[in-house]
Amino acid sequence: MAFTLPEGLAPEMYPLAWLVGRWHGEGVVGYPGVEETAFTQDVVFDHDGGPYLSYTSTIRLVVAPDDASALADADGGPAPEESAEAEAVAEGPVWASEQGYWRIPPERPEGMGSELFPVELLLADPSGHVAVYVGATGNGRIDLVSDLIARTATGAEVTAGKRLYGLVQGELMWAHDLAAFGHELQSYASARLSRVAD
Repeated sequence: MAFTLPEGLAPEMYPLAWLVGRWHGEGVVGYPGVEETAFTQDVVFDHDGGPYLSYTSTIRLVVAPDDASALADADGGPAPEESAEAEAVAEGPVWASEQGYWRIPPERPEGMGSELFPVELLLADPSGHVAVYVGATGNGRIDLVSDLIARTATGAEVTAGKRLYGLVQGELMWAHDLAAFGHELQSYASARLSRVAD
């Protein structure tokens, strides 16, 4: 299937055009003190013609069938086996969400190869963090490292992050390494997402 540039996308954003759209899939989160757990994720990359992409992500933990039944009973709704989506993975509570903007800065850093483009990612999450990531994109891959992470007085101690995004056989694969709670930078979460047709 041939790729078509999204209508009205700013030319500055062409190196990230392959991200534009809705994505859904599954992944896993795990970290010291956080038991490895499966999740589902919904991501939207959009644009309004400006020199940036807007971004939203919501991660929900996967609920075991017994837990899903208990949640449905508590909410007064039908148990999963009573619904038409009985075979689908039951989505549980929101684990994490974030919003932000992706940008391609006009100046190319010295020494960056001609096949690469610089990338900036600005993020905010409701747990009390804002972050700036910098890196490069090219050939369907994006590598980012945190340049700044700030938190509120009640936000968890997160000191660094590293993110990798890649387009593999039409699917969006990503991985997130994190340094937090006094731990060194290490794997935190990853997922495989498929494009959702409009």
